[in-house]
Amino acid sequence: MANFYTDNPALKHHLTHPLMRKIVALKERDYTDAEKYDYAPMDYEDAIDSYDRVLDIVGDVCGTTIAENAESVDQEGPKVVDGHVEYAPGTVENLDKCRKAGLMGMAMPRRFGGLNFPITPYIMAADIVSRADTGFENLWGLQDCAETIYEFADEDQKQRYITRVCNGETMSMDLTEPDAGSDLQSVMLKATEQPDGTWRLNGVKRFITNGDSDIHLVLARSEEGTRDGRGLSMFIYDKRDGGVTVRRIENKMGIKGSPTCELVFKNAKAELCGSRRLGLIKYVMALMNGARLGIAAQSVGVSELAYREALAYARDRRQFGKAIIDFPAVFEMLSVMKAKLDASRSLLYETARYVDLYKAYEDIARERSLTPDERKEMKFYSRRADALTPMAKGMGSEYCNQNAYDCIQIHGGSGFMKDYTCERIYRDARITSIYEGTTQLQVVAAIRHVTTGTYTNLIEEYLNTEVDQRLEGTKNTIKEMFKAYTETLAKVEEVKDDQYVSFVARRLVEMAADVVMSSLLLLDANRNDMFDKSLEVYVKMAQADIVKHADFIANFRVEDMEAYKA
Repeated sequence: MANFYTDNPALKHHLTHPLMRKIVALKERDYTDAEKYDYAPMDYEDAIDSYDRVLDIVGDVCGTTIAENAESVDQEGPKVVDGHVEYAPGTVENLDKCRKAGLMGMAMPRRFGGLNFPITPYIMAADIVSRADTGFENLWGLQDCAETIYEFADEDQKQRYITRVCNGETMSMDLTEPDAGSDLQSVMLKATEQPDGTWRLNGVKRFITNGDSDIHLVLARSEEGTRDGRGLSMFIYDKRDGGVTVRRIENKMGIKGSPTCELVFKNAKAELCGSRRLGLIKYVMALMNGARLGIAAQSVGVSELAYREALAYARDRRQFGKAIIDFPAVFEMLSVMKAKLDASRSLLYETARYVDLYKAYEDIARERSLTPDERKEMKFYSRRADALTPMAKGMGSEYCNQNAYDCIQIHGGSGFMKDYTCERIYRDARITSIYEGTTQLQVVAAIRHVTTGTYTNLIEEYLNTEVDQRLEGTKNTIKEMFKAYTETLAKVEEVKDDQYVSFVARRLVEMAADVVMSSLLLLDANRNDMFDKSLEVYVKMAQADIVKHADFIANFRVEDMEAYKA
């Protein structure tokens, strides 16, 4: 029977990264929960074993049920019945299996019924689920909205809502409106406070993933007369209270099993989450960072599926008397697909580990005052997480789309037909570089870490790590790539023109990402030689990419931008 965890040794490699020891110790408060809960780990080895066992269950459910249902779910999709979503039968089965297997609320504390997993193994589960069915990950994965309730809601709300998520109820985040897409400051859904302290919501939300979920986080305008982000607050809406109907499900090109809804709020009862006016400024920012990490995981899962489908077809398909995998044009394409997959996965889990570390310190700070050293570490890891999240989402989703494209190309004419999985992969992949912030918006978030030196400091740390002798040549190549990046950045900074910086931002971010991912693959290969080939292929590709971008910037003048304007 297929198991999407055990058939992928790269996952175990990342699960046992050296930083996990520190992450687990912080998350488990030196394993004090073992005295209260019989399923809490007693030490690091026990914790890793627990993650391993649960991921084995995730892999089994994905391989035997979710992946098997993916085609029928794609064909049937959800529908609207009496103002509410009715899932496809396969989706219903998938959710039932996940609930019975205890795979909801994985990252939530044990006192709410969760497993208290760090973000890293949770994101690993999202990676696996996405490989099985990209659209279903949107339903299962939105349980991480509970993190926002955990961080910002009061204790009573935590007890009522997080417990329900851990018991298998689903969540959604209701942000976008017809006239407010990426510009969330323009949100106008009206929130009106009632004498009893509750609120009533009125208006329309659009493009809401899993919009008929059990529990909603809703961004709404609480301050009369305002039109910017300072007038927005976050609310919790409980489907049990009624007042929200699904007007329609969007007819999408992909992720068909995930209902993307237009919602109508009519005096829908809701509760304030956290403080007024901080809905966009603080809470959505935290929510979006988590969502972007989830899309990065989704992208890696789709990349994995695309590569495996392409590899299997290339081995099986024969032309001119031999398997097409023996043709250089094909095996080169496959090797590049694998290199992009391994590189984006390395970046994904590096990001997840930094998120784990700063969030662990934030959680400890809710219990006691942090020491000066702890506060310093929290800020350090928070900055790194902030820098790597847009890079992981942006580059991971772009590589995901490229791998989906190449998967079809390897299939040739057959890949254009619905008879093969790669057609669905191609449609599903496309959204990853759009939702939760387009690639262009990820560049906007990442460029300040280019100009302020966050990526430079990170790369220097990576390249100061000692590696095995067999990797020294590759390390030197990466150092030359890093030099080209820093020299190009210096030339850009000399110009002192903000519009020019914005124009070349994507190239600079991609150059930084090329060096970061090359460095991470180097460190992975230093721990495990199964990454040696991907390292070699990726570095050659990245080196050419850096030369291309450096040459463009070196020969580009500010006045040249006029030719690009419509």
